[in-house]
Amino acid sequence: MSKKGNNAAGVLAGLLAGAAAGVVLGMLYAPEEGKETRKKIKEKAGDLKNQAVDEYGRVAEKAKEQYQDVSGKVRDQYGNISTQVKDTADKVVSSVKEGYDKYKDQAISKTTEVVKDVENELDGLQS
Repeated sequence: MSKKGNNAAGVLAGLLAGAAAGVVLGMLYAPEEGKETRKKIKEKAGDLKNQAVDEYGRVAEKAKEQYQDVSGKVRDQYGNISTQVKDTADKVVSSVKEGYDKYKDQAISKTTEVVKDVENELDGLQS
């Protein structure tokens, strides 16, 4: 989870803890019977627990959505980069092949000329 998400969770936990402490203190000082006060404290604790569970669920769902969004973007970028690398490699191979074909023909032509020159020199020496 991001720093922002950790911070939000910390703030949420602090708010819930503060609310719980306030509720408990308020009930302890209220002029009611102990049994009734304990019942209210138990109910409020249950309510706070439910709120915390609900909020955790919302935060977890948001984190999951953000994870899916980011992972989708990463997959898309990987696909784009992969395609670009393949295209570049194809261009390099094509360029090398063209250069090879061009210089191969020149080398064959030059070699043929040299062979003819050598044959002519040899013919001249034999005569």
